[in-house]
Amino acid sequence: MKPGAVNPAVSLTVAARLRAAASGDSRPVRTSLVRPPGGGVAGGFTLIELLVVIAIMAVLAAITVPAFKNIRQEDAFTAASRQLLDDVAGARQYAIAHRTTVYMIFCPPNFWNDPAFPPAAWPQFARRTNLFEKQFVGYTFATLRSVGDQPGRTSPRYLSDWRALPEGTFIPPWKFIPPTMFQRITDPSTGRFFDVYGFATTNIIPFPTEDTPPVGGRYVTLPYIAFNYLGQLTLDGVNPAGRDEFIPLARGAIIFARDDTKTPQAVVPTVEERPPGNSTNAFNLIHIDWLTGRARVERQQIGGS
Repeated sequence: MKPGAVNPAVSLTVAARLRAAASGDSRPVRTSLVRPPGGGVAGGFTLIELLVVIAIMAVLAAITVPAFKNIRQEDAFTAASRQLLDDVAGARQYAIAHRTTVYMIFCPPNFWNDPAFPPAAWPQFARRTNLFEKQFVGYTFATLRSVGDQPGRTSPRYLSDWRALPEGTFIPPWKFIPPTMFQRITDPSTGRFFDVYGFATTNIIPFPTEDTPPVGGRYVTLPYIAFNYLGQLTLDGVNPAGRDEFIPLARGAIIFARDDTKTPQAVVPTVEERPPGNSTNAFNLIHIDWLTGRARVERQQIGGS
């Protein structure tokens, strides 16, 4: 537009307002700007532009969603490691402070079928159904004696409610093998290896609650680790020479069986490591030194060091 020229769209707007004022019409005048001759910028997107933007957004979503899933899994894995480290340290400190043995007991698979502890011996059915979804993920702490107990007498006591590992993490089933067997885990980047033995087991702890009566002087067989009053690992003669304890963690999913009313069922859950074999190929171990009872995390080194 040449200098001094009048925009046609503005002229039309002014004329409309003048006509409305002359006629006494007080209603607002609706006007619209039109694209001036010779071009201008359109006030929207074309269909092709919208399709291009949608396609770009779809590509970005396809790239970022798996990355977010991996971050979430790593967060759960880190949280599980920290949770176990804190709880192991807490059990050790309690054993030292109260000069007693503290048992960290784990919920075993198929516990309701213990041949020496028939189903009729369970005090309440609900007490065991509450633990069906604790298989491979649940644990608690117990002690058989406390300060002030009479010599030769025990007073079993649970020190906490049953806890569970964060969703997406679990203790792999191969850790529940007999305590004389082990799984060797090797770090190919460093040559380090760890012999991870199965959990020691005991039948002297009331289960599933501290007031459960024994059957034939014993209870359900439970996997465990334990700390004595010095804060050392103690395995009731299973490991008289002293052996470090390793608790492996796995990424993946556990599928628990439920009926139509969503009630947990007495079924060993389906366990899926994602990716397969990550409990040994990309391992994450809670390593407890038997002499000091202190725990740390052992992870596979990437690229060697």
